[in-house]
Amino acid sequence: MKVTKIRTKESRIPCCGKGYPQRDSAEHEGYAGALTDERITENNNANTNSRENELLERILSRGNLNQAYKQVKRNKGAHGVDGMEVEDLLQYLKDNGDELVKLVLDGKYRPNPVRRVEIPKDNGTMRTLGIPTVVDRVLQQAITQVLSPIFEPQFVETSYGFRPKRSAHDALRKCKEYANQGYTYVVDMDLEKFFDTVNQSKMIEILSRTVKDGRVISLIHKYLRAGAVNRRKFEETELGLVQGGNISPLCSNIMLNELDHELERRGIKFVRYADDMLFFAKTKRSAQRILEHILPYIEDKLRLRVNREKTTVAYIGKIKFLGYGFYPSKEGIKLRVHAKSINKMKEKVRELTARSNGLGYEQLKLKLKQFVTGWVNYFKLADMKGLLQATDEWLRRRLRMYIWKQWKRVRTRYTMLSKLGFNHGTAFKFACTRKGYWRIAKSHILNVSVTNVRLKQAGYAFFLDYFKTVKV
Repeated sequence: MKVTKIRTKESRIPCCGKGYPQRDSAEHEGYAGALTDERITENNNANTNSRENELLERILSRGNLNQAYKQVKRNKGAHGVDGMEVEDLLQYLKDNGDELVKLVLDGKYRPNPVRRVEIPKDNGTMRTLGIPTVVDRVLQQAITQVLSPIFEPQFVETSYGFRPKRSAHDALRKCKEYANQGYTYVVDMDLEKFFDTVNQSKMIEILSRTVKDGRVISLIHKYLRAGAVNRRKFEETELGLVQGGNISPLCSNIMLNELDHELERRGIKFVRYADDMLFFAKTKRSAQRILEHILPYIEDKLRLRVNREKTTVAYIGKIKFLGYGFYPSKEGIKLRVHAKSINKMKEKVRELTARSNGLGYEQLKLKLKQFVTGWVNYFKLADMKGLLQATDEWLRRRLRMYIWKQWKRVRTRYTMLSKLGFNHGTAFKFACTRKGYWRIAKSHILNVSVTNVRLKQAGYAFFLDYFKTVKV
């Protein structure tokens, strides 16, 4: 993306070998004036002269920055507005790291705006992400590494998202536990565009209760207000957290921790994973009362928006949480794979096994194995043996169709069928068939030649086989 270069004297750092400036290299002249000291206005609680606990020095210590760099490198990711790739980051930090640290310590560092991108969601709409520059990702990661241990003791037990040694599986197990205690009605709370609508003044106020180093508060506020470049145009970010920034998950937990403590104070059982949350009750009426009474707190106190249309009160068997569903059995409430998750899985398999995807056999085996492994590992808590058995039958038919397509010509089909044990007459007869690909994939021709055993021996991965190795 090529846009006019505007640089401010106080925060300029020399370019690295490949010509990447520290900031402003991708700033459009239309917003250059916005990146002045007047643009960043901290909350009154943030005294930028306060250096309590020398928190900023801990963030900028060599060891913490090295750890942050390694994490950013592991995460990889796309470039920001300055065009610098992760591969160029190490040399840049070697050349400019000391000056970068000095700018931050002096309060003169100005973060670059994020690069705005959109990715499709399952429901057909678009999700907005912001990609910070790789330098800003390192600094945000360094902040997160120091602040996380400070805030972690404040978080409640039933909050699971973006926290060490906690996972979506832990959240699902807790949901199952509550349901089996009789709390089978839930408020499925939906916060409307949570990351885009967080009130930044409220965010700074909450941060300032714990973080007493005003320089750190100032730096975080600068990141919140850094702006975004969307199709070469600068956009202010007066609301929200950058979904895609390294500091955003921690900030979201800090904000929603206020709600967690309020729910605990009211004696409400809940499970939260990031901004996905369920409130539990024993009756539908109780769940409705919970919703009625908690809405004013969320909207008036935390200044967040609740999507009234998507927020529902329902029996737990009718809701979807983290891709899972719930169902009653003789042994109590159990987990299943939600129908929407099944449909999404099948769409991915169709994409991988499409006749025209251009993948060779080895690429297909690799990508299929990666997908099967990741999908089963995530959904392994569900009861899904029957589902996977049926899915594998369907998958094998998809593979046979794919293989038949690859053979393509009559001569190739005849040769391959002969190698697989058919005599001359039968091989020639089958090779000349005019049945369609999907129909032939279920026919006697391929069922007795490209057998289940041969597919497995060839290295194709199947859901049920892997599920048996990881079922807990």
